[in-house]
Amino acid sequence: MIRIALVSGMLCCAMQPPRSRPRSRRSSSHRRAEAPPPAAPPPPRGPAPYGEPPPYEEPPFEESVYAPQPLGNLAADLDREFEGARRNRVRGAIILTVSLVLLVALGAGAMLAWGSMSGKKPLAADTPDSPATSSPSADTAPSSPPVVTPKQPPYIPAKGDGKFTRPPSATRAYGHGKLMRYMVEVEGGLRQNPTAFARSVDRIMADPRGWTAGGKWSFRRVDSGPYDFVVRLASPGTVDKICGAYGLTTEGKVNCSVGKQVVVNLKRWLLLTTFYRGQPDHYHALVINHEVGHRLGFGHMTCAGRGRAAPVMQQQIFGLKGCKINGWPFDRRGRLVTGPSVP
Repeated sequence: MIRIALVSGMLCCAMQPPRSRPRSRRSSSHRRAEAPPPAAPPPPRGPAPYGEPPPYEEPPFEESVYAPQPLGNLAADLDREFEGARRNRVRGAIILTVSLVLLVALGAGAMLAWGSMSGKKPLAADTPDSPATSSPSADTAPSSPPVVTPKQPPYIPAKGDGKFTRPPSATRAYGHGKLMRYMVEVEGGLRQNPTAFARSVDRIMADPRGWTAGGKWSFRRVDSGPYDFVVRLASPGTVDKICGAYGLTTEGKVNCSVGKQVVVNLKRWLLLTTFYRGQPDHYHALVINHEVGHRLGFGHMTCAGRGRAAPVMQQQIFGLKGCKINGWPFDRRGRLVTGPSVP
């Protein structure tokens, strides 16, 4: 019985549900932290209150600016930079060259304008060894040259017909040295004999005191073919036209030497100058030798000293400056009559 009672008691205990344990309260230090209250919304943007600096805002980061560029793009950029620099250098060189050309052209134009106003041109060196080249030259001065007034005034038209006649004859060569061929022509309407004028020129060119004396040139008149210069007798108006085409001002009063032309003014040829009164042949020698001297490369000279012979390259029609008249480049002993160079 006792056994049955024990067994029954054990079964009853086994069948009862287990009792729950009382929960022990945790201390406040071990409680779970409560969530913080939500943050207040940011204040609206606008000007900061007076006396307080505005809050610092870091600029946004732009990745495209700082991102590394590919090497291919960098090389292309460098090529473009170098090509642009090269084009700038080429453009600068072209502009500089054009500027220099314009500057030179303006300077040359100014020189020609000055020469046209003054009637003077720079000439080659006036030494015996000057080359046979010439620059346009005319005998000019501020006043008219003194002339001889004959009792019976010669016929001197203001202008001829502009057509030149050349005598159909030639001469042998005179002198030794480089041969210079020349022609002689006379403008129509002057009442001058072309053959007589040509003979006067021939005598002057063949004279031993002429330009053959130095042994550097010889001269021969031709009527056709190649020639080095032509001696032309022309009216005052035609002289102005021929010489003016080269920028010279003759005013119908003087002679000139331009290009291959030695132009003799009829007025000068017939009226001479007061310094050569009664000596037409001597004065004609001065006219021809002076202008041919320009053709040979000689420039103007002046008197070398009182009482000495005037150089043939001196503008004697405007004054002798103390020298004696002389129409020949060399004296009888074969010495070149020279003097200081002048414009």
